[in-house]
Amino acid sequence: MKTLVYWGSALAAALAVAILSAWWLVTDYDGGYRTGPWTTSVVFGSVDADMYTRARVALFGLLALDKRETMYYQARVDSDGDWLTGNCTYRLEGRDLAAHWWSITAYDADSFLIANEDDVFSFSQTTTARESDGSFVIRISADRQEKNWLPVKAGETFDLTARFYNPDASVHVDPAAAVLPSIVKETCR
Repeated sequence: MKTLVYWGSALAAALAVAILSAWWLVTDYDGGYRTGPWTTSVVFGSVDADMYTRARVALFGLLALDKRETMYYQARVDSDGDWLTGNCTYRLEGRDLAAHWWSITAYDADSFLIANEDDVFSFSQTTTARESDGSFVIRISADRQEKNWLPVKAGETFDLTARFYNPDASVHVDPAAAVLPSIVKETCR
């Protein structure tokens, strides 16, 4: 009986460690390339992706395109390294991304679009109002903002995904050198 309890406990502990470590690898993987608060991987959408990357894409990157067509960058923190939360207002500022077309989308903690009464879920190269010098500023907040406002929910964490559709060759060569918008925290509740 002692042997059965011993091996049963060992098996249960091994299964718990395996499940927890796999879940951690799938949900907390940053891709290996970082540019400011943004992270990416060169194996997303490729045959070189390992089983954890494929699981991550299956869970959080529904309908992801092949890496030859799109590069995905994700930000879960602001430019100071603090988690993105709907209790704060952020200023996303930058210039056109190095791609034929681009978009920046906010997702809730479950990787779904954030429901809002204005039905605004993202901004793109063609929908973003520009400053006089061609740059853009997008405000991300639970409180209504003027001009480019990306609504999020107060009290909830969120993340941002920047998509480079048909990215310049330089993005594939050195993903960490890609220029992405800064994410500056302006105020918090």
